[in-house]
Amino acid sequence: MTESPPIVVAVTGASGAPIAWSALRALRAAHAHVSLVLSTAAEAVIQEECKVPVSEFAKLATELYDDRDFSAPIASGSRPTQGMLIVPCSSNTLAKIALGLSDTLITRAAHVHLKERRRLVVVPRETPLSAVQLRHMATLAELEVVVLDAAPPYYLKPKSVSDLVDYVAGKALDHLGVPHRLYRGYRVPPDSE
Repeated sequence: MTESPPIVVAVTGASGAPIAWSALRALRAAHAHVSLVLSTAAEAVIQEECKVPVSEFAKLATELYDDRDFSAPIASGSRPTQGMLIVPCSSNTLAKIALGLSDTLITRAAHVHLKERRRLVVVPRETPLSAVQLRHMATLAELEVVVLDAAPPYYLKPKSVSDLVDYVAGKALDHLGVPHRLYRGYRVPPDSE
């Protein structure tokens, strides 16, 4: 039996590591093959925001690659993947992808996904947004990248921050075609029919 191609998950140093944690746990539950890359800045954010060691993130992946390892299989278009998720996506990483810079494994893998016309989902987590950031997002959207703002809906009536985090992670997985149980979609309230 052939193993399905991996889903590449990259975590950068923007705030929002709990979204990555939620997505990785859901991918593990879905038995997905996950190639994980953590930027150096991401490691510090993970420890601060998730209160778990980086090694716990690594346990949720099939393999872990160093962000400086350009010999990793995900750096080549000759190795198929099911798509790539960058969550959270720092403004720096967003800019590098939009401008065609590939100086890390994360940005190189993103460019592989662009050139091979594979699904690429970025989850920026920044507010407010400058005109420069908005231009970079527009550039990526024009290249058919899914730019998924880390903005949860309130119609789901969340009971905790985890509910909000899980929604954003679930929306990202929706765009990669991964089944999950992170949130339930919108339902018309009974009294409005």
